[in-house]
Amino acid sequence: MARWTVAAGVLLVLSLGSQARAQDGATITPGFPDDFPVIIDNSLGVPVIGFGSDVGAVTRTPVIFLHGNNDTPYPTDCNGAFGYIVNMAQYFLERGYTPGELWGLGYQGEQCDQLVDPTIKSGPTHSTVANVPDLRAFVAAVLDYTGAEQVDIVGHSLGTTLTREWMRQDDAYHLVRTLVGVDGPNHGILNCSPDPRNFWQAPALGGFTPDSAICVEYGAGDTPFLTTLNAGDETPGQTTYVAFVNADVSFVYIDEQDGTLPPVPAQNRRGEPEDFSRSAWLDGAEVVEFTGQGRYDGALLTAHLGIINSPEVWQAAYERLAAPAVDAFAGEQPTPDRERPPTPVSDHELRAPLPATGGGRSTVVAGGGAAILAVLARPRGQGWPRGTGRKEGVSRR
Repeated sequence: MARWTVAAGVLLVLSLGSQARAQDGATITPGFPDDFPVIIDNSLGVPVIGFGSDVGAVTRTPVIFLHGNNDTPYPTDCNGAFGYIVNMAQYFLERGYTPGELWGLGYQGEQCDQLVDPTIKSGPTHSTVANVPDLRAFVAAVLDYTGAEQVDIVGHSLGTTLTREWMRQDDAYHLVRTLVGVDGPNHGILNCSPDPRNFWQAPALGGFTPDSAICVEYGAGDTPFLTTLNAGDETPGQTTYVAFVNADVSFVYIDEQDGTLPPVPAQNRRGEPEDFSRSAWLDGAEVVEFTGQGRYDGALLTAHLGIINSPEVWQAAYERLAAPAVDAFAGEQPTPDRERPPTPVSDHELRAPLPATGGGRSTVVAGGGAAILAVLARPRGQGWPRGTGRKEGVSRR
């Protein structure tokens, strides 16, 4: 696999202030437009939660943000310490996207049911296959509502493999221009071992026993689910794939302390030793490694959760998705009645407080403790041009 690493000493500067270009006072808020279709959650039987808007012209490829297992698209009454992924959507809004181009799906509800039965965290309603219908219906609704022919998807953790499984089931690769998978469980998790040291087995901590629904899907790299998902080409179709991964710690893949969470044995659901440390990698994807991401998780200080709340990751995702996508539409640009004229731009305070970075900027030096090590992996010597229905040539930033 070809590799490219940013040389030590190269600076990545992230502006959280003067370069923001959000509409004046605009924020990502929970809920959907009144005329957006009501989608009933397949496993919960209630309307899905999420965010989206009828404000602003849709001239870029719409972005759908998908949270991970046991999370929500924004903080809720039952998940108030998390819901980080809305902050990435806000970052996009502040840099030129309109509210109508940014959408989030909560495919597991508000997580209030976990307060009654914590084993729901690993149960059937949280399984990938149970939530594919929600994503299928949501993508169709967003495409119809915006007039776009494609979406971009940013999926954190389970949101990555949920997207991949939906595309596989429906042969829907033509509908997704780019998939940005953030620390996704593409090759399994280590939280399903029968070893007594695997504290995730306790009912109060989710009941991730070897035979729980999540562990049947992800408890080894060769589960039937993952074997089917990864068979042949891990990055099929015209979709461009990008994998953002934690290179130092991640409590679902690496048997090291991750924030406040102690390590568990690197074993699969059969109790056999298995190395999951490169689970988030995808063969044929552009892979970008991050370190030190636990500083962005304000609750548990974990890299696996912090990586989706990281300005470094937001910028990396934005750089790969933000180019105007006139090819995402059929014929002329859509001009629906709900379009609103653009309003002046201004800065916006992030929903979740971040550690002080000094002067409103976070400067990251490759090779340091908070380094980003970029690795470029092109399958079979190729990359995928945006907006085409075939793999040919190379189109990378």
